[in-house]
Amino acid sequence: MKTTIKTAPFDVSEYLVDEEMIAGYLAVSAEDPDPEIFIMALADVAKARGMTQIAKDSGLGRESLYKALAPGSKIRFETVRKIMNGLGVKFTVSPL
Repeated sequence: MKTTIKTAPFDVSEYLVDEEMIAGYLAVSAEDPDPEIFIMALADVAKARGMTQIAKDSGLGRESLYKALAPGSKIRFETVRKIMNGLGVKFTVSPL
């Protein structure tokens, strides 16, 4: 008899519950050499906080926010800064 186990897809946004978790998640993703990883992390955080609220807080339209965070988008740095400001986080730079 074969047993089938059903699992739910993992959704990281369910675990991004406070600023410390969010900042840590974004910091680690920013270190990945693939820039898509960071954009996906921004999308996860925006989803956790609520896309409508982040669009409002960042000054972007909701559709623009979805397009900017879509896989394969060519997001501008200016837009990344607006989204990060809307999320209440900032970039920091440190020596290697």
